[in-house]
Amino acid sequence: MIADAKKINQMLENDTLEAVASRIRRQVIFMSHRTGAAHLGSSLSCVDILVALYYHILKIEPKDPNNKMRDRFILSKGHAIATQYAILADKGFFPVELLATFAQPDSCLPEHPAPRCVPGLEVATGSLGHGLSIGLGMALAGRIQQQSYQVYVVVSDGECNEGSVWEAALLAPAQKIGNLTVIIDYNKWQATGRSNEVMALEPLMKKWSAFGWDAYEIDGHNIKELIDVLSRKTGNNHKPTAIIAHTIKGKGVSFMEDDNNWHYRIPNAEELNLAMMELG
Repeated sequence: MIADAKKINQMLENDTLEAVASRIRRQVIFMSHRTGAAHLGSSLSCVDILVALYYHILKIEPKDPNNKMRDRFILSKGHAIATQYAILADKGFFPVELLATFAQPDSCLPEHPAPRCVPGLEVATGSLGHGLSIGLGMALAGRIQQQSYQVYVVVSDGECNEGSVWEAALLAPAQKIGNLTVIIDYNKWQATGRSNEVMALEPLMKKWSAFGWDAYEIDGHNIKELIDVLSRKTGNNHKPTAIIAHTIKGKGVSFMEDDNNWHYRIPNAEELNLAMMELG
């Protein structure tokens, strides 16, 4: 049996979710510095979203990660996988020592995740635009099999350029897939520029709402607000949920915040030390 989420995710004494988020950010920055892996800014923007999910919402047990009744989580923006790896290790899905092998040859922690390369990882992602469709399929399978699990998918704002995202957005309400939630990590940047200058994303919440989703717009770095919305019961179990989470690329480190150079830059030793000081 899957245990209650609050029991699974009970925090260590005096360990707040904000403290967890700072710890995860430190780990992610160190992983980037040590291995020379890019996409640091994108990894930092979604930390609070994943912390809210893994430490309060998701019903998934590290000791039984393949339980059929587990909730499913897909990080569709697979280039930010360092954050998910750091959290999975922190939660005990695999030894923390494995993080030292991130993005190294023959590692089980590749820079873009392979399917089930470590416990707790559902699918390969990083070829943008696929995660929501996969999550929709999982959610539909759960309904057909009369299983009560929920499916959560985190996508990037730049990923919303992909037509496959909007095909899934059309299909989910038509099939009344109420056990599916998508969270858009809306950090306003993609690889080559401002998201809304590359493609006209706005008004993003109104678009998801018009497609038939229960849509919300929130501060993606306010963990309490994230938990409140993720836990909300809309009274309509036949509509999927879309959460537009406004975030900041490079969140947590002043000289990285809202600077798209950190999509590819690797922190040197001095920058690593400065970041660690800012994050406590």
